[in-house]
Amino acid sequence: MGFSTLAFISVIALLGPAVAYRRQWHLPVVLGELVAGVVVGATGFGLLDASDPTLMLFADIGFALVMFVAGTHVPMRDASLRPALARGAAAAIVVGVLAVPAGIGIAAVFGTGHAALYAVLIASSSAALVLPIVDSLQLGGASVLQLVAQVAVADTVCIVALPLMIDPSHAPRAALGALAVAGGAVLVYGFFRALEYHDLRHRIHRVSEDRKFAMELRINLCVLFGLAALAVWSHVSIMLAGFALGLAVSAVGEPRRLARQLFGITEGFFGPLFYVWLGASLNLRELVDHPSYTVLGLALGLAAVAVHCAARLLGQPLSLGTLAAAQLGIPVAAATIGTKLNLLNEGEAPALILGALVTIGLASVAGGVATRQGLTKS
Repeated sequence: MGFSTLAFISVIALLGPAVAYRRQWHLPVVLGELVAGVVVGATGFGLLDASDPTLMLFADIGFALVMFVAGTHVPMRDASLRPALARGAAAAIVVGVLAVPAGIGIAAVFGTGHAALYAVLIASSSAALVLPIVDSLQLGGASVLQLVAQVAVADTVCIVALPLMIDPSHAPRAALGALAVAGGAVLVYGFFRALEYHDLRHRIHRVSEDRKFAMELRINLCVLFGLAALAVWSHVSIMLAGFALGLAVSAVGEPRRLARQLFGITEGFFGPLFYVWLGASLNLRELVDHPSYTVLGLALGLAAVAVHCAARLLGQPLSLGTLAAAQLGIPVAAATIGTKLNLLNEGEAPALILGALVTIGLASVAGGVATRQGLTKS
């Protein structure tokens, strides 16, 4: 991979802002970036080789940063989030319980034997997708806070559960790896709290701002890459490392300068590169050869939306329930892990991604509906 490849990716990634330009459409930027990747990748014209090792490394960095930023968007220090946490967790539990029979039923119909995996996929939410949509559409209010809590709980639990469900034979190793990464994030939180307590963070901030050192960004990238290395070594998805670190930073209090810097490197380069790579890595043509898996993907996506809308029983608007169903990280990790370990049938990996694309499309529509319903910040 060379600069010409990076230039090519940067150009086609502009389809993301182009698709999201008209506010009336209420479409997320990532949708256009994914479509651009599909067109130029394995499914489309084959202009971008997603298997290039350097490109894959850059994409992994982008994935870790996207999850890191998503974690920082969870308002851990917001006092109003605490009352919403119980209702959000209750909604996540209801969805999780209903996802089990849905996963069993779909696995039985298609004869794949992956009921546990499907249940995790159906129950999952993507903070990396939902929280940016909430921010971009200026959604707010008590019900939206409950949505944020629900998505954070579901994303965290499903990130931990995925390696246990997809490869039960190595579940103990995956569980220990998840504990190691979570423990590392807790230690980072304690370290940052100590810096705050001794006023070291403010001193570092002042020196960094005066001398243009970008120390806060450097420190957080060191920690992020360290946790990601621990995740890879312990056979856990790097999305857990990024999201856990984001929650830790949010709990301590993210400096505005750091937030701007993270936004710049993530949304300006690494995030779009990851989504384009993801689209390019998908070979949706396999679904043509295995049409039953096309139906499987549609079934998974629609089941996820239906199960999440069951939170209406707890008073959640249907538009927010549909928005909560948006998923990306878990299906991507499932397809990646399953393909590497030969745990999935041919055509099953793109079916998982197709299901995610269904939820993203419906969530994009639901975001616009929520806006028209007045579920916005006052």
